[in-house]
Amino acid sequence: MWLLEGKSWVLGTIYYVGLFVMMNLCNGNEEMVFTNGSWWPSSVTAMYILGDSSVDCGDNTPFYPILHQNLSLHPCNGSDQTLLPQLLAKKMGLQYVKPFYSQNGSIDDLLNGVNFGAAQATIMYPRSRSYQSLNQQLRQAFETIQLLQLQLGQDTAKSLIESSLFYLSFGKDDLINYLVDDEYATSPGYDGLNFTRVLVDQMINVIENLYDANARKIVCMGILPLGCSPSVMSIRYNSTVGDKLGCENDVNLLVLEYNTRLEQKIVDLNHKMQGAQVIFCDTYRAMMEFIFHPQAYGFSDAKSACCGIGKYGGTKGCLSPDMACPRASSHVWWDLYNPTEAVNILLANSAWSGNPLPSICRPITFKALGSSSY
Repeated sequence: MWLLEGKSWVLGTIYYVGLFVMMNLCNGNEEMVFTNGSWWPSSVTAMYILGDSSVDCGDNTPFYPILHQNLSLHPCNGSDQTLLPQLLAKKMGLQYVKPFYSQNGSIDDLLNGVNFGAAQATIMYPRSRSYQSLNQQLRQAFETIQLLQLQLGQDTAKSLIESSLFYLSFGKDDLINYLVDDEYATSPGYDGLNFTRVLVDQMINVIENLYDANARKIVCMGILPLGCSPSVMSIRYNSTVGDKLGCENDVNLLVLEYNTRLEQKIVDLNHKMQGAQVIFCDTYRAMMEFIFHPQAYGFSDAKSACCGIGKYGGTKGCLSPDMACPRASSHVWWDLYNPTEAVNILLANSAWSGNPLPSICRPITFKALGSSSY
C-alpha cells in the first residue's frame, strides 16, 4: 500500500515536505487558524485517530455491512465528519482526517493525519477477526510513523509527531461485549471491576508506547453512559435497578469505574512523562447533562434512538438511513449506543473551549492544548 513510486519522486517529496515541515515546526512557528469568529495560533500540525464507532462510521472497516449485520449498519447520522474528532480537527484548522483504508500512499495525506479507527473496535483482542482491535490500529500507527521517518528523516519526523495530536477513544465495545457475553461475565477473575482495571491498564500501556514514539499531545476520551443507551434500556427496561430516567445504574457504575480509574492514571502520567500533555475528556458527565436536562440543550427525546427498531429503538440498530426519525437533532441518541450529530457538536464545543459545559476535558481544553508547545 505504501509503495514508493520512483527515486526522483521520493527525493522531490523529501526535499519539499522536509523543507516545509522544518520551516513550520523546527523553527517553532505557529500557524494562525480562524475558528469561532477569531484567529488563534495553532501548534497542532496533524491528528492521528484511534478508536471505535465514536470515530468511524464503518467506512474504515473492510466489509463492514456484511460482517456487522446484527449491529447498526449506519452507526452515525451522516459521514464520519459529523463525529467528535473530525469536528475538533476542524476547530484546530486541520483538514478532514482521512480513514486509513482510503489512503493512497501520498505523503501529503500522512502529514495531515490518519484515522485508524474502526467501528466496534475493542481494547482487548476480539474474538471475531472481523473487528479491528486497539493493538491492530496501534500497529498501523507505528507503521505510519516509520514511513514518515523514512521519507522525512528522523529529526523532521520527530518534530512532526511531537506537534501532532493523538486521539484515543476506546472501551465502549469492550464493556458492551462484557455485558452481553455470558462467557466473559462468568470467567474467573473477570468480574466487572477487574475487567475495567484490565482495560485501563491496556490504555495506559498504549499511551506510554505512543510517548516512546515521540507523541507528546494525547487525548483519551471517556466512555458514554451505556446504562442510558437505547440498547441497554431496551434489554433491561423491566429492571428494578434503574434511576428515575430508566438508566441502568449497574452498567453506568462500570463505566464510571473505567473513566475514574483512567483519569487517575492519566494524572500520574502527566507527572511521570516529561514534556507530555495527556488530556482526559469526561463525555460521561456531558452526556448525563444532556440526558437529564434535554430541553435545556434543544432535545426532546433523551431515551429513544433516532434510527433503530423495537423498544427505545434499541432492539435492532440502524439498518438504513431511510428508517431514521424525521429530525435527528431532537434526539440525544442516534442508534444503539452512539449519539447524534447535534450531541457531538455540543461535545466538541465543550471540549474545545468549555462552553456550554466547562471542564469536561481535563486538565486543559482542546483549544489550550492546540495553542501550547509541548
